[in-house]
Amino acid sequence: MVSIRTLLLRHATLAATFDDAGRTFADGAVLLRGNTIEAVGPTAELTAQADEVVDARGLVLLPGLVCTHHHFYQTLTRNLPAAQDAELFDWLVAHYPIWARLTPEAVRASTATAIAELLLSGCTTAADHGYIWPNGARVDDQIAVAREMGFRFHASRGSMSLGRSQGGLPPDEAVENEDAILRDTERVIREHHDPARFAMTRVVVAPCSPFSVTPELMRASAELARKHDGVHLHTHLCETVDEERYCLERYGARPLPFAESLGWSGPDVWFAHAIFMSPEETARLGTTRTGVAHCPTSNMRLGSGIAPVLAQRDAGMRVGLGVDGSASNDGSHMLDEVRHAMLLQRVAHGAAAMTAREALRLATRGGAAVLGRDDIGALAPGMAADLIGVRADGLPTAGGSLHDALASLVFCRIPNVDLSIVNGEVRVRDGRLVGVDLPALVERHERAARDLVGAA
Repeated sequence: MVSIRTLLLRHATLAATFDDAGRTFADGAVLLRGNTIEAVGPTAELTAQADEVVDARGLVLLPGLVCTHHHFYQTLTRNLPAAQDAELFDWLVAHYPIWARLTPEAVRASTATAIAELLLSGCTTAADHGYIWPNGARVDDQIAVAREMGFRFHASRGSMSLGRSQGGLPPDEAVENEDAILRDTERVIREHHDPARFAMTRVVVAPCSPFSVTPELMRASAELARKHDGVHLHTHLCETVDEERYCLERYGARPLPFAESLGWSGPDVWFAHAIFMSPEETARLGTTRTGVAHCPTSNMRLGSGIAPVLAQRDAGMRVGLGVDGSASNDGSHMLDEVRHAMLLQRVAHGAAAMTAREALRLATRGGAAVLGRDDIGALAPGMAADLIGVRADGLPTAGGSLHDALASLVFCRIPNVDLSIVNGEVRVRDGRLVGVDLPALVERHERAARDLVGAA
């Protein structure tokens, strides 16, 4: 009989639970047994023997951060000159021809790069929105990489079906046949989706946007997802004024009523962005417990606007954070996203609009709720053993952590986390990825990027 490994982290500067009680413990400790949290509390009270004991002095321990929206493949096209100063529609038009040349190797290399960045920035669970699958590339390529790297992953079988010749935004060579999309989506769910507690892989059904798929595919996608236990729905919505204008001209409705008419609202749905919504629409989505991924860095980068996340949260919507694609961010740093979420709401509503703790809650409990999970996002007995340790005794927080160690992680600019544990396994130790040859990964990624952009 194989014994389950135990790991005790003790003497942390602070352990912040983000559980229902919102507890914090100075000189805190966390005991992990296998892939679950067994206990959290003061170091003096956690005296159990463990297979490994980690001295967490100088660290703030908190739940692993949850990213609710990303596009991993876009690491390959960061900082593209033709799109550096473009708004969304022009930005997309500049990228589509390049993305249409994606290969399985490019998808695998970009997935590994994005996950490495996320892990180093404190993220332990992410939902990726892949919606373009040319030249034999498949969502299976991403799932295989995430499993190799021990990363908790919500993989989207996304899609585009409405090409430019039919009135959509993407070029015809970048879209797929709708019957083929639905068949492959069913296959991916059957082969990879795990609805169980502590699942490392779940599948999301995710047609891209109102301007790149047909209403028929939106409706059929919702019907397909709801045939399966724990399969959620995701799409872009209400991101820009251009999108609103497109929906009014083509469908005679604003984006949200259009999506709702196709079955796209409820506790199994979350939208990316949701910037341009009326108060009445926000209230309606709060009543249905629809979710939203707030991506402040991307929204600033593209000049899209400031999402009404405070009103959305207060209305009852499930609100989490996402980094969005690495070509509209141009990075995958979740702690940065927490900081920017707080600062952007202060730009819009004043210095007291959002606290550091509220921003961190969006990235933990909020993100877990958006993804439909009750097993991550908090340090509490019975939760998944996903946690991070952020150093609060170094240069980035000097003079700040003495006053409020937890808030210093948001007000100060943290380069990378010191420790990351996913499903009970250490993935970042002493600020370095475990089991990843980072220089080799970067070299592999740059080769794929050169091949992709050079071919275009």
